[in-house]
Parts: sequence; structure tokens; C-alpha cells
Amino acid sequence: MLALGTVSLITDVSSEMVTAVLPLYLVAGLGLSPLGFGLLDGVYNGFSALVRLLGGHLADRGGGRHKWVAGFGYGLSAACKPLLLLAHSLTPIGLVLAADRTGKGLRTAPRDALISLSSTPATRGRAFGVHRAMDTAGALLGPLVAFLILRATVDGYDAVFTVSFCVAVVGVLVLVLFVPGDTRTKAAAQTTEATSSTGPGGSTRSGPPPAGERPARTTPPPTLRAALSLLATPAVRRITLCALLLGLATVSDAFVFLLLQRRLGVPDRWFALLPLGTAAAFLLLAVPLGRLADRIGSRRLFLAGHGALLLVYALLLSAWHGTALPYVVLLLHGGFYAATDGVLMAAASESVPEELRSSGLALVQTGQALARFVCSLGFGAAWTAWGDRTALTVSAVLLTVGVLVALALRPTASEGPA
Repeated sequence: MLALGTVSLITDVSSEMVTAVLPLYLVAGLGLSPLGFGLLDGVYNGFSALVRLLGGHLADRGGGRHKWVAGFGYGLSAACKPLLLLAHSLTPIGLVLAADRTGKGLRTAPRDALISLSSTPATRGRAFGVHRAMDTAGALLGPLVAFLILRATVDGYDAVFTVSFCVAVVGVLVLVLFVPGDTRTKAAAQTTEATSSTGPGGSTRSGPPPAGERPARTTPPPTLRAALSLLATPAVRRITLCALLLGLATVSDAFVFLLLQRRLGVPDRWFALLPLGTAAAFLLLAVPLGRLADRIGSRRLFLAGHGALLLVYALLLSAWHGTALPYVVLLLHGGFYAATDGVLMAAASESVPEELRSSGLALVQTGQALARFVCSLGFGAAWTAWGDRTALTVSAVLLTVGVLVALALRPTASEGPA
């Protein structure tokens, strides 16, 4: 798990270097309208939804494939970084970002399945919290590296994209060399050990099973149809619906930072530092909130996280211009991610069988990513047509409605706590 967290840390340094400068590069550098930026931002944040189920399915088709499917996704994203040096208009940039997000879509579910399968239900929230904390350490370093590069170089954006590619390659190498591919849970390993050491009638035996004796397959091979059929399970259907509804009102990070920059009049050269506040709060809160989810239930914490996001919207809409405003907004924004990102996957893991773990998690992630894609398009269009305040007001109303609906989708007594 620490090795996988290290991969995510290094990869996030690379990706967040690009993410930190991309909004300013597209809007100020290339002169895109909010609608054009919303389209590209939607592609960047939502395109991965189109391939997440495929990545999850490929990982579930054979034992040990989680690592290699994830590795292919990491490699594809790394290969896209230098292509940004050649793209200077809407269409080519959109294609590069789509390919980059395809890599993210392929790797996300297998990576989360590796975390889920290597932990127990009692420690799953903490396991995802530790991973997200390491992942966010990279998100904290990425914007800082981008900021230093922009200050030290003449062609700053090109330098950021080049260094980002080099860092991404290191992340892929760490995955290949150090991350184990065995996805058996501890319980499964203990069961296998007990089976191999106990013979008929309770007698013990040691060593491998006799030649020709193979464990019988008790479940059919995973299929995409079997993954989609998980929606027939009330618990999976409920959590997927919650993720989708709330995702429709989750304004992307880039728009939040652009809104904050407008409120405060932050100079362009300092823009890349805004994500540091969100990343720092995420880093500090990921593990404590992951442990809290194990104690009080992931569903409650997930909804509380969206309450923090609603407070972010309220502060950006308020008349308050105090010096503490950016710190409070970024703290709440990071708290939102700490209370929802890994917590959602921990909650979904409880309802998805091991043989479909990657596909099941991908199903939930797909609904959320598609909803956020729609939100980016809608927010960009609303900003262009009516202005940023009206667009954010609509998002706040939709988020309030989404939280109320999610509160109504309570688990039944037979399902147990979520």
C-alpha cells in the first residue's frame, strides 16, 4: 500500500503541475471563453468516465491484472504530457486531455481495488485515507513546483509540461518495480492457508495440494453485464445515485480557483499557489477523516463533506472580503475532498464482491465522473450567459437539493449501515 501511495504521490506531482497552470494557460494565455474552458475542463474531469468500466473489467478478468491495467493507464497519461507542447488550439488540446484522462480512467478503479483488497472492512477507511494523504502530498508539491518553474523560466508553460512528463515517467517505473500484483485479501490468504493445512476429517497436512488437484471455480468469470447487474443491488444503486446527484452540483476545482482569484484580485503569477491550500487541507484531514468514517459510517461523512462544499459556495457568494477568506475557502475545499474522495470508495467496497471489486468501484466512479462532466459544461455555459455569481448560485441550489435527496436515500434495516 505504501508503494502504491508513492506512485500516486509522484504521479500527482506531475498531473497537478499541469492542473495548476492549465486554467490560466487556457483562459489568459490562449484566450478561451468560460464556455470553451468549461468544455475542456469537462473533458479533463469527466472523460475518464467513458473508460473506467473497461479498466475495471480488464482488471477483474484475471488475478493480478489490477497492477498491470493500472500501469498502462499511468503510462498513457505520462505519454500525453509532452503533447501539450504541440497543442495550441481548442481541438488538439481537447484530444490530448481526452487521452490523458483515458489513462486516468483505466487506472483509477484497479488502483482503488488494490487498496480495497489489501485491507479489511474495519480498516478500509483508514487505508483509503492513508493513500489519499500520500496522493495529496503530490497534489501539494505539484503546484509549488509549477510556481517555481514559472518564476524561473521565460517559456514557463512549456517548461512545466516538460518537467511534468519526466516526473510521470518516474511514477510509472516505481509502479512496475515496487508495487506487488497479488490482490488477495488477508482473509482470503488465511482461508487458503487453512485449507491447505487441514485435510478431510480435520487432519492436518502441509505442502502444496496433490498433483492434478485444483481448487474448483465457484464463481463465473467477471463480465461487464455482471458489473452492470450490481445496480440491482440496493446498496450499490443507492450509493451510485448519491454520487451522481451530488456530482451534478460539484463545481470543478479550476472554476473555484478562478472565482477565488476574481474575488481577491490575485495576480496571475500567484494563481498556481491557490491549489496548495486545498491540497494542504486534504493532506492534513484525509487520515483523520478516514478513521472517523470507520467509526461513524462513511455515508454520514460523505454527506458532511458536501456540506463543507456548500459552505465554500456560500462564502464565494457572500460580501465578505476579509483577509481570512481564502484560507477558510481552501480549508473547507480540502475538507470536502478528504471527507468524500476515499470515503466514497470505502463505502462502495462494502457492497461489491471481491471478484467484481474493480468493476463495481468503476461503476460508482463513472456515475460521479459523468455528473461532474455535465456540471463543468453547464457551469461554463451559465457563466458565459449570466455571469459567475448566477452560475454559482444555481450550483448551490442544486447541491442543497442533492444533499436533501441523498439524506432521504437511507439504507434499509436489512442492508445495515452505510
